[in-house]
Amino acid sequence: MRVVFAGTPQFAAVALRELIAAGFTVPLVLTQPDRPAGRGMQLQASAVKQVALAHGIEVLQPLSLRMDAKDPQRAEEAKAAHERLLATGYDVMVVAAYGLILPRATLDIKPCINIHGSLLPRWRGAAPIHRAIESGDVETGVTIMEMEEGLDTGPMLLMERIAIEDSDTTGTLHDKLAALGGRMIVEALRKMEAGALPAVPQPEDGVTYAAKISKEEAKLDFAMPAKVLARKVRAFNPFPGAHGQAGGMTVKIWHARAVDGKGQPGQVLSADAQQGIVVACGDGALRLTELQKPGGKRLAAAEFLKGFSLEGVPFE
Repeated sequence: MRVVFAGTPQFAAVALRELIAAGFTVPLVLTQPDRPAGRGMQLQASAVKQVALAHGIEVLQPLSLRMDAKDPQRAEEAKAAHERLLATGYDVMVVAAYGLILPRATLDIKPCINIHGSLLPRWRGAAPIHRAIESGDVETGVTIMEMEEGLDTGPMLLMERIAIEDSDTTGTLHDKLAALGGRMIVEALRKMEAGALPAVPQPEDGVTYAAKISKEEAKLDFAMPAKVLARKVRAFNPFPGAHGQAGGMTVKIWHARAVDGKGQPGQVLSADAQQGIVVACGDGALRLTELQKPGGKRLAAAEFLKGFSLEGVPFE
């Protein structure tokens, strides 16, 4: 089976590596254009591009796949990509966190199947892992689905569930789901080859949408319940990083848990090596266990306090 692969971040790169290791022929990879990254803001290839180049696979990086794009450059790149797909001679396109919308013209060439990091129809959209943790879901999983023009609305081919542990962050859960998705896409293609992969329409009930994460929503409002804030800390780790203001400085909060405590929201109830940093919330309190000052390293609470006194300083 010849597989064209479309994806960009590490989540997708895991699946591409699994497809290559399983012996599928991957003649072409589509991924997002190189972006500035790191402190030097140098152009950096996507994780998927790096895997493709390491295996000698041709890479296309169009700005768009829409041949009717208003921008002439985007339309021209989309037309070139479409022609390249038509000339490739593949059996299926596998898509994982690509970041570009596949228009009808692309979907009509060959079957397109997607690796989605949620239990559809819950958490359709851009940030299913973040939103599952933020909302307090006890489980999530991966859905392999047929693609159509709607946002993650296509029929389901495979689904597997995993528990969301109390200690899971978006980072740790991402890695679990990426590994699961890589294994499942190989299983799905094997079943497709054997003609034994029936599609099941998504149920109409239970639809939720996972909106893209913004940096603005990572600022913690300590008037909210501590349990809600603890989930936000986990959901926004590693990106964009939950934070609060203390003494006029932005402090990132990487790990925290809800505990008993009362006080004015944002009031520091304790800040010492023994008790750690406990901040009052609208309901309960939040024990901060790993923090980071601007330009500094992530530090355990006891180490953080050696260089930053919180005595009389509230979190805002």
